[in-house]
Amino acid sequence: MDDFWLAAAWAILPTLVVSLLFFWVIRSMIRADRNERRAYARLEAKERARRGLPPASDAPASGN
Repeated sequence: MDDFWLAAAWAILPTLVVSLLFFWVIRSMIRADRNERRAYARLEAKERARRGLPPASDAPASGN
């Protein structure tokens, strides 16, 4: 019976490793996007202030 559990563990191990790697990659991409958007918003706010423009609204412009 011990061989069964060892074989089961070795069978599921690749799936767990690939799943964790996928999770890490997706999490890194989402964090990078969030940080890039934050940096771009800071840069845009700085440039708007430098030009004397009012701050950009957080809500997107309505098409109606």
